[in-house]
Amino acid sequence: MIEIENKTDLTIDEEILYKILDFFSVSKNIEMIVVNTTQMQEINKLHRNIDKPTDVLSFPYEDMPLSPLGSIVLCADIVIQKALEFNHSNQDETTLLFIHALLHLLGYDHEVDNGEMRAKEKEIIEYFNLPKSLIVRSEQ
Repeated sequence: MIEIENKTDLTIDEEILYKILDFFSVSKNIEMIVVNTTQMQEINKLHRNIDKPTDVLSFPYEDMPLSPLGSIVLCADIVIQKALEFNHSNQDETTLLFIHALLHLLGYDHEVDNGEMRAKEKEIIEYFNLPKSLIVRSEQ
């Protein structure tokens, strides 16, 4: 189950997000919080000591019985900006960010792995016929 706390006007279609969870056979709950740029900058500074907003953050929870998988924090303003920049829908951008954050919650880390997260992202994106992934975009 995805529990969404949307503090913005961004519309989110949960159906595709649930399909992605099914793709991974994720049975644990996920909390998704949608915030504005100011709120995201505060969260990024507090948790990563980086004083600027970012598009998405993931916070895995300790793996215990009955615990949620983790939290995903999404910046609505950046979703809208990137969707315009890359000429796709806000939902496509939300879905790309959700996939990226979910992979982090599942233990993937593109900053230290040997391309496993990129390959998994690519597989999911192709399966769901989505635009280019965050990792691929950042490598251009």
